[in-house]
Amino acid sequence: MRAVQVQEYGGPEVLRTVETEVPEPGPGQVSVDVAYTGVNFADLKARGEGYRVPSLPFVPGLEVSGRVRALGEGVSGVEVGQEVAALTNGGAYADVVVADATTVFPLPSGVDLRTAATLPTVLPTAYALVHAVGRLQPGETVLVQGAAGGVGTAVGQLAKAAGASGVFGVVSGAAKAKYALDHGYDDVFVAPSTNSTASTNSTASTVSAGFVDEVRAATGGRGVDLALDPVGGETFRASLASLAVFGRLVSFGNASSAEPWRVGQPELYPTGLSVSGFSILTLAQTAPDALRALTEQAFAAVAEGVVSLPVTAEFPLEEASEAHRLMGGRTSTGKLLLRVA
Repeated sequence: MRAVQVQEYGGPEVLRTVETEVPEPGPGQVSVDVAYTGVNFADLKARGEGYRVPSLPFVPGLEVSGRVRALGEGVSGVEVGQEVAALTNGGAYADVVVADATTVFPLPSGVDLRTAATLPTVLPTAYALVHAVGRLQPGETVLVQGAAGGVGTAVGQLAKAAGASGVFGVVSGAAKAKYALDHGYDDVFVAPSTNSTASTNSTASTVSAGFVDEVRAATGGRGVDLALDPVGGETFRASLASLAVFGRLVSFGNASSAEPWRVGQPELYPTGLSVSGFSILTLAQTAPDALRALTEQAFAAVAEGVVSLPVTAEFPLEEASEAHRLMGGRTSTGKLLLRVA
């Protein structure tokens, strides 16, 4: 079978299509004939700096749609040939991938395979940020970094559906601002990218943290009730500074590759702030039942038309490097896919 392999860390050019053995599912696992694979920023960090990579060589990719190929011992709830979406622990840039059965989900009625490939990481993450972790209440306000990306696109719609009185986004360019305004945002602040000439050890391009004054102005000086940050570094600090009294900040990534955030009594005590974190990949390992419940709720929101995630670019499997160049250039919006079958 074909697989896109990384044998050394570096830029998009290190992605190479190779022929390799078809993986077989072990106990509690399912193999899937891949139709589409979702491209995520975590894939770029894995390729560029070894994020969550156990060893070289490796095949990137965290989410797929396709049909069940084979079942490992003890697996129930899905059948061979059934259309599914799956969250994987890597290996998804390939014709066949193996996933734990707990992270393989039958498709909701009316959801096709192309749409399904956008769901396993982005939608449960967005749903958790708004509801399970962020606990957004009707009438509250929310600030979202990366508002035009996959998670940001979904969060804008989910926050609006949850009754948010103000949904604010931060993006790195005017074109992205227009896109975000079409997907649930009331106002979008353009904070130009910094570190745009990333080395081969980092594909991250971070957003300037110069949005705090605009957030305060848009909220009458109050700040927002909930801020969602996948960037880290100075953007994390600026998101914290954008909170209202009793505000909540959820960190769900570190695209900047900055030092892990640290916050304590001096920042939190004066106005009763709180900070929490979320990683869907870690949740899959530590609390798979919670992940499954979360994913079912998120998929239901798609089936009911509450949220949609536009596919804005699609590449053949062999052109995975082009997908990485597009995403790494920080000009993409929505969701990028690799077409496999």
